[in-house]
Amino acid sequence: MAVQIRKGRALESLSLTPLIDVVFLLLIFFLVATRFAQEDRELEVLLPSASEARPLIVQPKELFVNVDRQGQYFVDGKVLTAEEVESVLRQAAADNPVNQSVTIRADRRVQFDHVVIVMNLCNRVGIMDYTVTTEGQ
Repeated sequence: MAVQIRKGRALESLSLTPLIDVVFLLLIFFLVATRFAQEDRELEVLLPSASEARPLIVQPKELFVNVDRQGQYFVDGKVLTAEEVESVLRQAAADNPVNQSVTIRADRRVQFDHVVIVMNLCNRVGIMDYTVTTEGQ
């Protein structure tokens, strides 16, 4: 006995016209929205000057300070003393006075005093955006 397979008619009635209409409308929406954003930048406005504004000297770069199990500090793969870490942090704060961020990565077996030293150095040079990472971050 032969088995007859009935083909569904669902694919025959599928019309791509509404999908094409939706894609076309999205394209028009993004073209118009982009044009408005461009007009906002092209508007001739005399901007006020700020006496306390600081220019961005270098592209903001997150600085990583690693502390190993023995309490040694590593920045960019170099072993540094606390004084050298302070000078690196001071230079980073001078390059990016507003946006500089520091991530402190410490071994879980190190005494927390070494982490607090780095946090104090960040506060001393004026970097308030610092974090201490944990596993899973």
